[in-house]
Amino acid sequence: MREFATMAELRACVGREVAVGEWMEVSQERIGQFAAATDDAQWIHVDRERAGRESPFGGTVAHGYLTLSLLPAMMHASITLREPLRMTVNYGLNRLRFPAPVRAGSRVRNRSALVSLEDHAMGWQAVWRQVVEIEGEAKPALVAEAVMLYVR
Repeated sequence: MREFATMAELRACVGREVAVGEWMEVSQERIGQFAAATDDAQWIHVDRERAGRESPFGGTVAHGYLTLSLLPAMMHASITLREPLRMTVNYGLNRLRFPAPVRAGSRVRNRSALVSLEDHAMGWQAVWRQVVEIEGEAKPALVAEAVMLYVR
């Protein structure tokens, strides 16, 4: 966990990796719940037997958007801002890629680098380079520039 008392303290980290999160398991149960919540029950995600036979991944894999949806929790668990804020808003993404599949049962973690931190009419706007690693894999599951709005 990396803690920052002020936005000025955070701004001093622009251009550097700020935090590495803890490993989190992406279970088949979580994948199934995401499939149900999003009406995306494609067999590569939910049918273990068929995915074992027919998928090039050797089994079921998480939805790319499931991996993306874990970013706020992973960031919250690895970075704390003590600056008084009313809220933090996921403002969008500048870039997003899913270079490698997350197989059911794999563990993932995020690496956060602060690309920029600018003043904004509502507070501050930060761009974070997020890389979600898969334990034991060379390629990451996700690479994105996440834009966060920190509202005073």
